[in-house]
Amino acid sequence: MTDFSGIVSKSALTLFVIGGALSAATLPKDLSKYRDFQLGSSLTAVAKQVGASPSEATVIHRRPALIQEFTWRPRSIGPFSREEAVQDVVFSFYDGELFQIAVNYDRYKTEGMTVDDLISAISATYGTAEVPTPPAGAAQGQDENQDQTVARWQDAQYSFDLIRSSYGPSFKMIGALKRLEAPAQTAANEAKRLDDEEAPQRDAARIADAKEAERARLEKVRLVNKQNFRQ
Repeated sequence: MTDFSGIVSKSALTLFVIGGALSAATLPKDLSKYRDFQLGSSLTAVAKQVGASPSEATVIHRRPALIQEFTWRPRSIGPFSREEAVQDVVFSFYDGELFQIAVNYDRYKTEGMTVDDLISAISATYGTAEVPTPPAGAAQGQDENQDQTVARWQDAQYSFDLIRSSYGPSFKMIGALKRLEAPAQTAANEAKRLDDEEAPQRDAARIADAKEAERARLEKVRLVNKQNFRQ
């Protein structure tokens, strides 16, 4: 009688290995973070991660919502660490919540790399990319100097776009918390509208302040010169 136990065992092992490999390849990727930075985190939490104080964040707009930014420049640590390809990372906050992460790559560390090279490297973390067809920016009549989105990774809540700049050329990647993209853009547009609307009033106040400061200076100089004047 033929013993099929060895064959069955080998077949089962083969199926297990193949199944495991397929499962690993098809497992959903975590698009909620960049490195250890979680989209949706508080400004305080991100500041602690980069070793900074929340007060160091730059205020971009105060109304109708508070928009702030942090810039972080990662550095390679240790003799065996890989060379850092990221020039800087800009964290943007909407009312204290991290809604966007802009990763600017060092053009000299990505020099010679093709779009496919970067997509392949990033896909190892975020899974299969969506590649625009035709690429954004290739439409007839569109400004050829405009940045192009060459790949996107996304799910229902988060997205990461790989963008190629026409200047350099250089690359950057922008991660976003989708539910705050529209509110943040609306707030930025409204802040600009308010700034433009109030610009004449601010300019008039600035001119008036400058005139008053000059008047006060001249009065102080007049008193000194009047006292010391000799015919």
